[in-house]
Amino acid sequence: MSTKTAAVRADQLSQRDTWISIGIIGMLFFIFGFVSWVNAILIPYFKIAFTLSNFDSYLVAFAFYISYLVMSVPSSYLLKAVGFKKGMMFGFFAMAVGAFIFVPAAMSRTYEIFLLGLFTLGTGLAVLQTAANPYVTILGPKERAAQRISVMGIFNKGAGILAPILFAAVILRVGDNEMFQQLDIMSPAAKDAALDELIRRVILPYTVVGIVLLALGIFVRFSPLPEIDTEHETAEVAEANSGKTSILQFPHLMLGALGIFLHVGTQVIAIDTVIAYADSFGIGLMEAKVFPSYTLAFTILGYLIGISLIPKFISQVNILRICTLLGTLFTLMIIFTSGQVTLMGITSDVSIWFVVLLGLANSLVWAGIWPLALDGLGRFTKLGASIMIMGLCGNAIMPLIYGYLADLYNVRLAYWVLFPCYLYLVYYAVYGHKVRKWAFSS
Repeated sequence: MSTKTAAVRADQLSQRDTWISIGIIGMLFFIFGFVSWVNAILIPYFKIAFTLSNFDSYLVAFAFYISYLVMSVPSSYLLKAVGFKKGMMFGFFAMAVGAFIFVPAAMSRTYEIFLLGLFTLGTGLAVLQTAANPYVTILGPKERAAQRISVMGIFNKGAGILAPILFAAVILRVGDNEMFQQLDIMSPAAKDAALDELIRRVILPYTVVGIVLLALGIFVRFSPLPEIDTEHETAEVAEANSGKTSILQFPHLMLGALGIFLHVGTQVIAIDTVIAYADSFGIGLMEAKVFPSYTLAFTILGYLIGISLIPKFISQVNILRICTLLGTLFTLMIIFTSGQVTLMGITSDVSIWFVVLLGLANSLVWAGIWPLALDGLGRFTKLGASIMIMGLCGNAIMPLIYGYLADLYNVRLAYWVLFPCYLYLVYYAVYGHKVRKWAFSS
């Protein structure tokens, strides 16, 4: 007996079914964003609660995102075996387990158990991302794929704006800044008591998150979301792929996966380091907590621009080129500009706002790379998508490189790590996505 319902081709769906599918997938992207971008506040929070170095604090991102490298290919086989809907259900259940692990981690104030919980959360997200990204990419005309992904991005980053603010509202208190400043002069017993109380504030929110994730898994399993056939190939694609026996025979995919690795690394650095960067200018956590939300707001602005202009006024490949060039420019501005400015009621160094503006530069890079990398994969689409999702481990590795450089030099010079990343992304946008044959192949 089959473990999944019959799959249909995306072009066989009615307009109503297509919009229902987009709505449900949009909800998934909201959940992705909420769970992922709360790390922006968890990193400085854990740094205080566990008295960590920059490098050690970014193990939060590493533990969360390294699961994508470990689980993406197994996820593709899971989805092939049980279908999109059951696979998504299992993904939500794994995330719920990860959220519940926060409870014993907080009770014992053990950083390593928190990292296990984050890894488990990331494992569930790897399954969901492996399902959702190719799903939305093929759910309509190819030339509008970046537009659809931009809509998903609004759900994702909208949740990302809310997550740090809501989480900070739940776990931070008005007098916390004063308490943080006094930690170094407290007696060991008083300090332990203060930090125990601080870390146990995560128990209630993550218990609620775990319950919600369990409910969402059940909802998706019984939702009207159709199974999409990603194995179907047009006659043209079938002929082009007739001699292909390995996913490694698609250079534009492999180069695109590297692009995703570097892109998500630049994105998470922009969001997860901005609070620590602001702190280097004397802006405390209570005030700096808004910067990740501002960065994500600029990302949403980029998505709205993409939805308005693609493909009627500008192609998705040209918008990708513009965004990657902007990222290169803003990186240089972070490093080389300085001076006090007052914006949004905050007086800060101008370079902080160029970190925030990276949100705009990063906005349409993901949406631009995905359709270019999956183009013409046909029956290799699910496996190709899992290779792309593996690239999300850039979220794990790039912040550690930044943290290492920040400890070795300083938090401003560490942003040099972004420069070669954006240069590669410019290469992919201009030339790399066109490569259909490795130079060394016969």
